Amino acid sequence: MRARRPPLDAAATEKITRPRPPVAQGGPPGASPPAVKRAWLRTWQAAVLIAVIVVALVVGGLAGAELYARHRAGTLLVAVAECVVEDNATVSFGVNPPFLWQHITGHYTNISVQTAGRQVQAAEGMTADVTLKDIRLQGTADSKGTIGSLTATLSWTSEGIKDTVAANLPGVGSLVTGVSTDAAAGTLTLEAAGDNRVTARPVVTDGDLTLEVLDVTGPFSKETVQDALNGLTTKLNENYPLGIHADSVAVTDTGLVGRFSSQDASIPNDEADPCFARL
Repeated sequence: MRARRPPLDAAATEKITRPRPPVAQGGPPGASPPAVKRAWLRTWQAAVLIAVIVVALVVGGLAGAELYARHRAGTLLVAVAECVVEDNATVSFGVNPPFLWQHITGHYTNISVQTAGRQVQAAEGMTADVTLKDIRLQGTADSKGTIGSLTATLSWTSEGIKDTVAANLPGVGSLVTGVSTDAAAGTLTLEAAGDNRVTARPVVTDGDLTLEVLDVTGPFSKETVQDALNGLTTKLNENYPLGIHADSVAVTDTGLVGRFSSQDASIPNDEADPCFARL
């Protein structure tokens, strides 16, 4: 008889296979966890870089537009201010909200104007420090816009007062050799050759700055001098634009300081006022 082979152990009949490495989620088959992490990190860094570049371009564009708008508006308003005061001027703007938004909407929250001090119209030796608020350049048939409020400090030197009197009062003005002030008494004195003088007190009457003659020493009567000075101050008061009127005046050691203002002023919308026609 043929001998039977003993049965093989069942475990020995199983195939011996090499276990496969685990496949990481989201990565290629066979990729190791560190490689997957590096790939994810590179993707994240690229996204951040793109976002930074986009933000930088947007911010840079807005900054450039802001500077351009400031330059354009500043150039225009400087020209208007210099035309009005007949002197060099600088203009600055408020920053809240951003000026670009103010420029787009035509609603400026705050504008400051500073003049060089050579003159303000016919008043020689005068400096204007002006603040305008709530400016709305939204034109109508009668106006190019409105100014919510305007405040101005006008500083007038003693030398400037002398030169203004000399230039605007023919005959009488040429006799004035100097102007002195007395801050304690609130007066100024126009001095002429030969111990002649006129003492006057600056006052505000119904929104106009006037010079009230107190004493005259010399060949002219008090009434004659008062009439002459009234003509000068009337000329100065009538030339102020935008409804500007005097609120107060003070005598200092170096001249006069006046406070002026205007509320809800309408910006002229006609060619008769060449200074505002360019707006």
